Amino acid sequence: MKHVLIAGCLFSLLGVLVPLGAQDASSPAGELSVAERLVEAAYERARQEVRYDPAYVVIEYPDGDVPADTGVCTDVVIRVYRSALGVDLQKLVHEDMRRAFSAYPRLWGLSRTDRNIDHRRVPNLQAFFTRQGAACAEGEPFRPGDLVAWDLTGNGLWHIGVVVDEDTFVHNIGAGPEVSRGIDQWKVVGHYRFHPASESPSSAP
Repeated sequence: MKHVLIAGCLFSLLGVLVPLGAQDASSPAGELSVAERLVEAAYERARQEVRYDPAYVVIEYPDGDVPADTGVCTDVVIRVYRSALGVDLQKLVHEDMRRAFSAYPRLWGLSRTDRNIDHRRVPNLQAFFTRQGAACAEGEPFRPGDLVAWDLTGNGLWHIGVVVDEDTFVHNIGAGPEVSRGIDQWKVVGHYRFHPASESPSSAP
C-alpha cells in the first residue's frame, strides 16, 4: 500500500462553473449532462489496462499525458475530464498556479510551477477546485460526477476518485482504474463538483 500511493493521486482544474441543475436543465434533448458524461468517461477508464506508476515524467504541454498504459489516481481524473468534456486540467492548473502560486500547497519544495507534475498532485487539485468555487459543503451528498479526495492514512497519503453512483467511485489505488464501493472507508478530505464549460461539443467519452 505504501508503494502503491507514494507520489500518485494528485489533482487540479479550471473553467466556467455551471451549477449541476442548471447544466442539466439547459442540455438539449438527447444530449448527456456534464455529470452523465463524466460518469460514462469514468466507467470507460475502469475498462482500460493501466499499470500504476508514480514516476515523474516529462510530458508535452498543453494536453500532455504520461504513457496511456501507466498512471496514478490523478491521471484517472485528468483523463476523465479530457475525454468527457475536452477540458485540459494540465493547462488550467498550470495557468492558475502561475497567477497565484502562493495559494497552492508548498509540499514539494518547489519555488515555481512545473507543468509536468503540478496537475498530477492531489493537494494541488484540491486547491484548484476550491479556488474555482467547486468545493461542496460539508455533509453535502455525493452525486454522480463528483470528485472525492481522501487521506488514506491520516498522515498525508492522498488519493482521489470520481463518484459514479452514490457510494460507488472509479479510482486507481495500485491495480489500475477500477470501480469500488465505500467512500467512507478512508478519511474524506475533499468533495468537489467541478462542471466547467465543455471545450468539445462531443457528448461521448
